[in-house]
Amino acid sequence: MRFVILPGTLLVSWFFAIGFSFAADPAFDCSKAESSAEELICSNDDLAGLDQDLARVYKDAVAAVETYADKDEALADLKAFQRGWVKGRDDCWKADSELACIKATYERRIAELTTRYGLIEGQKPVFYTCNGNPADEIVATFFPTTPPSARLERGDTTEIVVEGPTGSGARYVGDFGILFWIKGDEAMVEWPQGTSFDCKVRS
Repeated sequence: MRFVILPGTLLVSWFFAIGFSFAADPAFDCSKAESSAEELICSNDDLAGLDQDLARVYKDAVAAVETYADKDEALADLKAFQRGWVKGRDDCWKADSELACIKATYERRIAELTTRYGLIEGQKPVFYTCNGNPADEIVATFFPTTPPSARLERGDTTEIVVEGPTGSGARYVGDFGILFWIKGDEAMVEWPQGTSFDCKVRS
């Protein structure tokens, strides 16, 4: 029997052509998985890929924070929020579908970090006048993440919101019940939670 040695690129193509696949590994060590969520991630290529994506985005976020004047405080906040996110991800065992919950949790976190730290270019800012008062303004910058996200600026406060399911318009939800629900050139806003008001794109 004769054996033919294929060049590296041809060999890889041949493996894929005959149906071989390579399992994805998450960014963490699966031998040290500490939760049912991590065990599921280690057994699912899609979730493992999302974990790799998040690790890259988190690394880029840390690099962005390193350029801040208050980088020590900002980095401490980033790490604390990430630890909180991990706890939330691990709570997905309580959901009807742990897999779907973990997937959505990763996608949202990737979108949040990308938007908060400007890791990709956002669209042109949209200016909303709220409560019929030109001095009461929200500046919304939308980012083409998956799912879509936005950075909202009101006065000296900035919040990140991520689009969620809705029957009409575009419904963006942030932490602590913040809501930015767009229908046409108008938006219904809750900021803070329980305080509802209307805004309209500035003409």
